[in-house]
Amino acid sequence: MIVFNSDGTMQQANPDAGDAHTSDSDGMGVWVRDGNKVRGKFVEVMADRTTRAFVSRGEISFEITVSGDSFTGAATGKFFDLDNKLVGGPVQTAFNGSRVTLP
Repeated sequence: MIVFNSDGTMQQANPDAGDAHTSDSDGMGVWVRDGNKVRGKFVEVMADRTTRAFVSRGEISFEITVSGDSFTGAATGKFFDLDNKLVGGPVQTAFNGSRVTLP
């Protein structure tokens, strides 16, 4: 779930069971509108589920194309250790979704 705030900030939440090995924090970031596209980036922190120790910091850049209440997009994730060394990625993925609306 992603919430885009009118001031250009955003929050992203993962389901807790999304990864059996690490637990991702909620992502916080920024976005800009570019015509019918939205470009943005958010940061999240991963922790080991057993020890609760820091695993990595994820930086995910994305671009989505909006059409009415639906969107398609692509994202690239890079993951860094405490010394800011790249330890994962870049990982690329495509996705689609829809706006949450009232019935």
